[in-house]
Amino acid sequence: MAFFQFLLGVVVASLLWFVLLLYTTLKAKARASSSSEATDCNKIIIVGAGVAGAALAYALGKDGRRVHVIERDLDEPKRIAGEVLQPGGYLKLIELGLEDCVNKIDAQKLFGYVFYKDGKCTKVSYPLEKFDSDVAGRGFHNGRFIQRMREKAASLPNVKLEQGTVTSLLKEKGIVKGVQYKNKRGQERTAYAPLTIVCDGGFSNLRRSLCRPKIDIPSYAVGLVLENCELPLANHGLFVMSDPSPISFYPISSTEIRCLVDIPGQKVPSVSNGEMSQYLKTMVAPQISTELRAAFITAIDKGNIRTMQNRSIPTAPNPTPGALLMGDALNMRHYSTAGGMTVALSDSVVLRDLLRPLGDLNNASALCKYLESFYILRKPVASVVNGGASILYTVYTALPDPVGKELQQIVFDYLNRGGRVIDGPVAALACLNPHPWILLLYFFPFAFYVFLRLLLPFPSPKRLWNAARLVLAAIVIIFPIIKSEGIRQTLFPVTIPAYYRATRLMKTQNTIRDV
Repeated sequence: MAFFQFLLGVVVASLLWFVLLLYTTLKAKARASSSSEATDCNKIIIVGAGVAGAALAYALGKDGRRVHVIERDLDEPKRIAGEVLQPGGYLKLIELGLEDCVNKIDAQKLFGYVFYKDGKCTKVSYPLEKFDSDVAGRGFHNGRFIQRMREKAASLPNVKLEQGTVTSLLKEKGIVKGVQYKNKRGQERTAYAPLTIVCDGGFSNLRRSLCRPKIDIPSYAVGLVLENCELPLANHGLFVMSDPSPISFYPISSTEIRCLVDIPGQKVPSVSNGEMSQYLKTMVAPQISTELRAAFITAIDKGNIRTMQNRSIPTAPNPTPGALLMGDALNMRHYSTAGGMTVALSDSVVLRDLLRPLGDLNNASALCKYLESFYILRKPVASVVNGGASILYTVYTALPDPVGKELQQIVFDYLNRGGRVIDGPVAALACLNPHPWILLLYFFPFAFYVFLRLLLPFPSPKRLWNAARLVLAAIVIIFPIIKSEGIRQTLFPVTIPAYYRATRLMKTQNTIRDV
């Protein structure tokens, strides 16, 4: 009996020892894994896998970085915006090696726009004569495009694409060390890296940790999909200068046309009780060209009406060691220039080039100081698209008086002139030649043209007053836009010390210790 008790004790003790050893070993491995992850000088976490996140993940992965992308929902997005890529955006896709992402998604080439007002049309084409035949704008389903980029990023062995919701940034003594998130199963997880890039979209829950946002909502967009119809000119979008604000049409596949109706203000008619359908049929449909009107009414009757806030968020970063903000989480503008994706892709190119010469990212304070140059180097594209969107939306939105109607007619006639007068600003807004000075060089001659037109046929006191009022309005439009973008950063970037940090490091191609 005593022998059996002794034998049982030995077995129990052995089992306890084995369990303790196993626990200790697993804990040590977990600690080692966590320590290795936290000290991996080459790793980058990207929060969000939209246009900016997926493009950047692929670009950094191709450069040999270990990239961990955490995206809230990896299913194909269903959006009513982000469906037009400007020609300059396609050039950025080529720089990133992602140009094939517009293939196999039924994307449609765009060579310009047709402007429509009161039954008359005028064509405005992109100045593409100096580019290869494949360079053009593209219209497509946003979700299909994003899924293609996600697939490209996930195909790289050093890129990990995971579905999860980031709940917070992990900070230690003011330095971001990584993120806390819930995985697809709802389990709490942590991930560590010397640099976390937040690009989780316009409704970012991490934005306020990294910037000082001033969010403005000037209007709402109402989206419909038209079928079995054709635009006035093949491979061209349609821009209707309507009252009280513009309507856009563009192809998103070989059989579908997206319609976006802008409704100014903070409130929109209700979709659920039929107010929106009534508004679209009575207020919008009569202003649309006859070729599209029947398809427009049919789309309304199908009931698949979607609305979206148009958000304007100027760039106001709060440099934080260990983290960087980009994409719509950092900066948004009205969709009138269709430049959002182009800005995101351009930002991805800028950030990739800044990070390319860096081998070790562990010096958080020096890295943060160095990456301040990102916010300067992104300005040529971002400020032109942001400024152009604000200017165009203000001009295209009819003022509630006869002068506003006359202004719209003058704008239409100005576009109808074509030639070099139009090619410059069109090239800038298409991001083929993005430079902030171009907006000024073409904006003020246009304002002078408006001034002269308002004086015709005879400069009466009333016409002088209206002309002076509109010139003053032009000044009120342009200068707040430049101020919001930063006058020095936008027009005189070489006067900003951060502008030179990237240049110095690119020359050393080593570390950032001396920056």
